[in-house]
Amino acid sequence: MALSNLDRELLRDCLAKAPDAWENFSDRFLGLVIHVVNHTALMRNVSLSQELREDLVADVFVSWIDKDFAVLRRFQGKSSLATYLAVVARRVVFRRMSQLRLPHIHQSIESLKLDPPAQETNSLTQDEFEQLESSIERLSQEESIAVRMFHLQGKSYREISSHIGMPENSIGPFLSRARDKLKRTV
Repeated sequence: MALSNLDRELLRDCLAKAPDAWENFSDRFLGLVIHVVNHTALMRNVSLSQELREDLVADVFVSWIDKDFAVLRRFQGKSSLATYLAVVARRVVFRRMSQLRLPHIHQSIESLKLDPPAQETNSLTQDEFEQLESSIERLSQEESIAVRMFHLQGKSYREISSHIGMPENSIGPFLSRARDKLKRTV
C-alpha cells in the first residue's frame, strides 16, 4: 500500500518539527501502538497491568522520537507508514518484554484443552482425538485458542474476540485460515 497523503504530510511535518506535528502524529498512531502492545502480550501469553501497558506504549513513542526522529527518517516508503510503524513497535515491545522477563500465563491454553472423548458421548475415537489435539497444537497459540473455543467449546465470535483481543469481524476469516492449516497437517 502506498503512503497516503495524510501520512506523508504528518511525517513531513514531524521531521520539520512543525507546531503540533508530533501531537497530530501520535494521535494518528496511538491506536495502532496500543493494538501492537496488546497483541504482542497476547502472543507471548503475558498479562499486562494497565501501568505496564502504558509504559510499553510510551517506550514505543520514545523509540520513534529518539535521536531526532531516526526511526521516522529511516522510513523508505516501501510499505504504508502504519505497517512500518507497527513492525518497529512490535520489535520495541518484544525487546522491552524480554528485558523485563515478564511471567507467562500458562493456564490459558491448558484451560482450553479437553479430556479425551467418552465413547458413548462423542463420535471421535481416541486415536482421532489425539490426532486432532496434535494438529491443533501445531497452530499458533492464538489460532489454537480460537479453534478450541469455537469448535470444541462452542463459543461465539464475540466471546473469542473478547478473549484473544481481535476484532469480532476478523474471527471468521481467522478461523477459516486456521482450519486450512489444520487440513494441511492432517
